[in-house]
Amino acid sequence: MKAVMVVGTTSHAGKSLITTAICRLLSRRGWRVAPFKGQNMANNSYVTANGGEIGYAQAVQAWAAGITPWVEMNPILLKPQGDMTSQIIVKGKVAGRCSASEYYEQFFDLGWQAITESLQRLSEEFDMVVCEGAGSPAEINLKHRDLTNMRVARYLNAPTILVADIDRGGVFAHVVGTLELLDPPERELIKGIVINKFRGQRSLLDSGIDWLQERTGIPVLGVVPWMDEVFPAEDSLSLFDQRSSRDRSDLNIAVIRLPRISNFTDFDPLEAEPSVTLRYISPKGTLGHPDAVIIPGSKTTIADLVALHKSGMAEQIQNYVAAGGTVMGVCGGYQMMGRVVADPEGVEGQEGRFPGLKLLPMKTVIAGQKVARQRNVTSFFPQDNLPVSGYEIHQGRTRPIEEETNTTKPLFDDPNLGVVDQEQAVWGTYLHGIFDNGPWRRAWLNRLRQQRGLHSLPTGIANYREQREQMIDRLADSIEPHLDLRPIVP
Repeated sequence: MKAVMVVGTTSHAGKSLITTAICRLLSRRGWRVAPFKGQNMANNSYVTANGGEIGYAQAVQAWAAGITPWVEMNPILLKPQGDMTSQIIVKGKVAGRCSASEYYEQFFDLGWQAITESLQRLSEEFDMVVCEGAGSPAEINLKHRDLTNMRVARYLNAPTILVADIDRGGVFAHVVGTLELLDPPERELIKGIVINKFRGQRSLLDSGIDWLQERTGIPVLGVVPWMDEVFPAEDSLSLFDQRSSRDRSDLNIAVIRLPRISNFTDFDPLEAEPSVTLRYISPKGTLGHPDAVIIPGSKTTIADLVALHKSGMAEQIQNYVAAGGTVMGVCGGYQMMGRVVADPEGVEGQEGRFPGLKLLPMKTVIAGQKVARQRNVTSFFPQDNLPVSGYEIHQGRTRPIEEETNTTKPLFDDPNLGVVDQEQAVWGTYLHGIFDNGPWRRAWLNRLRQQRGLHSLPTGIANYREQREQMIDRLADSIEPHLDLRPIVP
């Protein structure tokens, strides 16, 4: 099996970015490439065509390789729930929920079997598998049960790239320390070093690179410059540093940064809109007077709903709507907007009934069976007869309160996917990826623009996937001059 492995000295060293770029670069050369991450921990996920759930980053890498995402590209997905437990997804399906210690007792052998079976399937269909590690391969306390770094590299005998983040400082110590902590057979597989996120004059780094190559005997394959462009992120940590407010004219949209926020990649298309400023607000923050507020998805709806009430953000949102503001809830955010959220079986860990934000006449019951599927529907609002595609990932069933059904209208030809109130001010939907649909997104934004007395933007635009393709091309074009893959891939 032909494979290359990408590991990092730390989390957020840039493994996902480098892996994505390599997938696109090798695809351009004519290789049939597939990405792979044995185990991922992230609440940003994507639903494949067969209804399986994988990390969103692996879906992006598949698109970079020019192929359709498969569950085998991320056979184990851990979705943290915020209570020291995670939901375990194995080959796209929920396999259980447990703590870290329980996970390694109950799922280690099953996980490794899923990884090897997935690699075998990929090897039968593709010329090259580009594997990504997780965190650091040198965590001494975790190495014996690490399913996704050097265990995979050794299984594949894959030449491995070690990526280090120079922007954090201490890059030489990170590289040398990581290599020192690897076992000799693991260290043998490290065939190149990449220094990532470099700012400044390259010549000032040359003496350090010479020292590093002499000290380790491993070539530095490249020094990748810092890139300002925001790229889909794996977890909510990126909301604290990578995603900053950008001064733009026209519309200001606030996204509530829920403690257990999930699938915030839903809003990448809004960030790509030149006339929109998107900012993430803590539940403890001040909402202000944005043009719209978005309540995003949540891994545990009830816990985040309780957090909104305790912090006072729930009351801020209610007052904002009462003053004529526009609110959109997506998935868990949609569930929160109803009258009540009930969890009779304690699926999320808290059995009982909890008051919602009371913005929509809906009630939600959390169920044990997860819904995960791609959808293609037709819109009724904000513009009739627009084709809309996306995907569902939720464990709740949201239904209208019967005596108040005349106060809302369905958003799509499937009424279970979302509703809007009579004033088109309060919106709720289960459809992830809704803003990827260019004409629908522009129609929704144009309603906000009309309220500001601004002219409407053209709605005859392409969907976000074309912009994403351009972003991947720009990423590959930016990295290619700074990355020598010849020692890794002939």
